[in-house]
Amino acid sequence: MVGEDSGDFRQRIRQSFERQAAMKTIGAELTRVEHGMIEIELPFDVKLTQQHGMLHAGVISAALDSACGFAAYSVIDPDASILTIEFKINLMSPGRGERFLFRGEVTKPGTTIIVADGRGYAIGDGPAKLIASMTGTMMVIRGREGITG
Repeated sequence: MVGEDSGDFRQRIRQSFERQAAMKTIGAELTRVEHGMIEIELPFDVKLTQQHGMLHAGVISAALDSACGFAAYSVIDPDASILTIEFKINLMSPGRGERFLFRGEVTKPGTTIIVADGRGYAIGDGPAKLIASMTGTMMVIRGREGITG
């Protein structure tokens, strides 16, 4: 189950990401796809901010959840899918930057449950700044009507 995918996991992930209307809505882009690790980037957009002009925590959470979920999706069989069943997020610094990078990495692969950790970074003039971290638990789904890739 967990190991290099005999199929093209990168293609599966890109196709699944393209079907995520939420990521399209916020302008997120899948920028790196590796076995067990995904990166999603997002340009700053005032429409995604809260009342103080910072990237909204809900947007940060959604992007990190997708990064962690797709990292988990990269290590499962081609006929299975992933659903997030729990996550915890720590918001560490204000979401201020020109762009944002969200990286998800599998911490503990499994046949039924996968744990992934995510980090969100604000990118601007100086070095990237850590703004959030997430730990997510994903459930591997097989043979469930209406849930595919």
